[in-house]
Amino acid sequence: MSILTQKTISKKISFIGLGIHSGKKVNMSVLPAAPNTGIIFKRVDLKKNNLIFPLYNNVSDTTLCTTISNESGVKVSTIEHLMGAFYGVGLDNALVEIDSQEVPIMDGSAKCFIESIKNVGLSLSDQPIKIIKINRKIELNDGDKLISIEKSNVTGDIEFEIKYNNKLIGDQKNTINVFEDKLTDIYNSRTFCLFEDIEKLKKMNLGLGGSLENAVVIKENKILNIGGLRNEKEFVNHKILDCMGDLFLSGYKIIGSLKCSQGGHKLTNKLLRQVFSDNLNYSLIEIKGKQLPHIFANYNNLKSTA
Repeated sequence: MSILTQKTISKKISFIGLGIHSGKKVNMSVLPAAPNTGIIFKRVDLKKNNLIFPLYNNVSDTTLCTTISNESGVKVSTIEHLMGAFYGVGLDNALVEIDSQEVPIMDGSAKCFIESIKNVGLSLSDQPIKIIKINRKIELNDGDKLISIEKSNVTGDIEFEIKYNNKLIGDQKNTINVFEDKLTDIYNSRTFCLFEDIEKLKKMNLGLGGSLENAVVIKENKILNIGGLRNEKEFVNHKILDCMGDLFLSGYKIIGSLKCSQGGHKLTNKLLRQVFSDNLNYSLIEIKGKQLPHIFANYNNLKSTA
């Protein structure tokens, strides 16, 4: 069975953690789903109108995380790390059951999600995958923030740059190929914040569940977390993880070359909205047989079951 066919998780996996912004305990499970289902979030704490689809046009807020809503106003927030994990391993279909409004932050990265998916493996179907292929360049800017995406033959490149006044973070840039590179450093990179911003966040009722267990905290030129950073580009690598998760709100993997400087959830969502505003900007392609090389699907040594 070809790895270019649609994939779901082989069996249920579950997580318990805190919402980094709400501070509330969350139970979440990821269950297998049939081909052509896509990713669906289900608020199991609600009895009706509880399905939310993670699509770019369902994004209702991008303040420090990505929040999606349905027509009834039911929300799920901080979906980007989980969606980034799904995007990276090539998971096409899954049902995410959650009993709160926010995906658990776990350790602030996608590490726990990736390890659990690797542990149970992916199940392949006989249905071909679909991809979005960018046909022409789209570019947006918001002050000093820039983002663009343009056509590429068979790759999904992300080049991301951050610039911080804090000397420890400073300027960082990294480039990855989602479909070919080993993404361990991306998955393991944690969310981060400056110590002086913590009180400001709490006054906004954000970051209520944040701690050194789930975020890198920088105070002046010192990292407060025991053990320091997990990799030398952890700050920009986490931004790439966020970007991967937000890109998956296209509904499919994207063949194209993306460049971003100082952007975030809001700018990535604006880019997707611009891409899909004109059918000439993209093509939706069903991949059959061997139209693309097998490196397109990045398994990272995941186990598979037929």
